[in-house]
Amino acid sequence: MGEGKLKFAFYWAASCGGCEIAVLDIDEKILDVIHVADIVFWPVAMDIKYKDVERMSDKYIDVCFFNGGIRNSEQERMAKLLRQKSKILVAYGACSHLGGIPGLANLTDREDIFKKVYLETFSTVNPENLVPKPKVRVKEGELEIPEFYDTVHTLSQVVDVDYYVPGCPPAVERTIYALETLANGMLKGELPPKGSVLAPLKSVCDECPKKKESKKISRIYRIYEKVVDPERCLLEQGIICMGPATRGGCSARCLKVDMPCTGCGGPCPESPEQGAAMISALASILGVEEEKEKYSAEEVEKIIDQIVDPIGTFYMYALPASILKRRVMRK
Repeated sequence: MGEGKLKFAFYWAASCGGCEIAVLDIDEKILDVIHVADIVFWPVAMDIKYKDVERMSDKYIDVCFFNGGIRNSEQERMAKLLRQKSKILVAYGACSHLGGIPGLANLTDREDIFKKVYLETFSTVNPENLVPKPKVRVKEGELEIPEFYDTVHTLSQVVDVDYYVPGCPPAVERTIYALETLANGMLKGELPPKGSVLAPLKSVCDECPKKKESKKISRIYRIYEKVVDPERCLLEQGIICMGPATRGGCSARCLKVDMPCTGCGGPCPESPEQGAAMISALASILGVEEEKEKYSAEEVEKIIDQIVDPIGTFYMYALPASILKRRVMRK
């Protein structure tokens, strides 16, 4: 270990692994990080065991970047252990920040997920109707695997979090900013306020170069149903874009290739309930006729029916962090 250097750690919980690649996407900037910090824990790149982390003294790690939500007991255990061992714990990426796409599983529960995956899919051959159990006895002894939870939680719903880096995965500039800000802050004693989201205050719309004309729309399209005008706002062309309700800092990358924002940056600072903010923005421009002020119940229903998968659209990344959190299961 380098004399006087900071100690960084990275951990991957319930996520796709894209955040691990995002760290490497900073390219040669990683060399600047190595000049000031040693990476002491990174399971995806280093051979390291539970006992190695447990042997670390408390607060041994200066900054831990934790990506992924909390889906099972192993991830909860590691979240608590890394909180204990880290001076600064960062929720890195949409899954740890908001719950992410895995958080859409909160529309159901463990029983129904297991039923679908292990019993009901047409390609499954499982005559004994076996599903995973935390403990099972085999001839070699007892095997134990993590317990699969009913609910996906954000990192901050399980442990105290110091900072958040949004994105799925975080944009290169967000990763570089977080690494540099926290490294310099630790060395100089000038850290951002605790709880800060390390991203600009503006929305994705503020970063989007497309022309906005405040036009009303009377129909909603999915992205493949329409040839878009690359110069005009996608929302004003009838394609749901989460830009108005999503925090910027990504340079509107998706919009620049004519794909709508799906909301991975999380809510804007002034509107913490991202889905409700987007529904409000959509309602302000959606109508059956351009000048009509009132609509019948049938007309409203017709408009709403055009929105395919409302939860997946408005809460693609943020269901566990929203006021909804999960579906109430009654059986």
